[in-house]
Amino acid sequence: MSAERPGLGIASSLTAVLFFAVMDATAKWLGARYPPIEIVSFRYLFGLVPAVLLIWYGGGLPALKMRRPLLHGLRAGLLFASLLSFFTGLRALPLAEAIAYLFTAPLFVALLSGPLIGEAVGSRRWLAVVTGFVGVLIMVRPGGGAFRPEALWALAAALAIALAMLLTRRMVRTETNVSIFFYTNVGAGIASLPFLALDWHRPEAADLWLFALVGVLGGTAAYLMVVAYRQAPAALVAPFEYTALVWGAILGWLLWGEQPGPTVWIGAAVIVLAGFYLTRWEVLPTRSG
Repeated sequence: MSAERPGLGIASSLTAVLFFAVMDATAKWLGARYPPIEIVSFRYLFGLVPAVLLIWYGGGLPALKMRRPLLHGLRAGLLFASLLSFFTGLRALPLAEAIAYLFTAPLFVALLSGPLIGEAVGSRRWLAVVTGFVGVLIMVRPGGGAFRPEALWALAAALAIALAMLLTRRMVRTETNVSIFFYTNVGAGIASLPFLALDWHRPEAADLWLFALVGVLGGTAAYLMVVAYRQAPAALVAPFEYTALVWGAILGWLLWGEQPGPTVWIGAAVIVLAGFYLTRWEVLPTRSG
């Protein structure tokens, strides 16, 4: 089924990217008044809505059978950490810039696939990784007066996503897509509870629908990315993920008047070019769970 309906794969990817961008913008909006951990918790709470619908239409309770519970827990923890890190950095970073940092996830996958899962890392992958990190240095500008420490939170989020994707490569051998998707939402939600007790701000009634929007859009987008990579080759689908930069720039300008500087766009372009090259060898999406 992975390459039978490329049109559906592209449409699913474009829709998922739009949903993720709106989710990120909503989280940034809420981040001005609520701690990141609270936004993450509601993300996974309301993310159960599409997860339950997926179970209903995707095979029922038998699809929830798990064979590697520890791996499910580890994946949930990684994606919880990635979202918490990203939402923390998002409070201070322009939306388009924060999204651009997430595109380093495939570079981390290529870099770590050798030592962690024993995949060969050839000269082509190394070239893409080095090129991509040059783009990161252009954006971060270490040692420069315009350095943003919050960028490290976004890069940490990309690293956690990459580790989760490498873990997923092992899990798909024994676990169903439905179980991976569902237990990630449940596990990440549970992981957030102890932290939530330390930093809880009672949400205003008018903001509850925004919290719900973050969860429903995030959960739906994560599943749409699974559909995209099942219906079309990664080399065809992955380039459409870079439309997130366009949505991030538009939403950031409309909502906050953000205008990322030229070094952000130059660095992002270098990362995107490295990602294009890498998609010829990598088969993993950049966002999941």
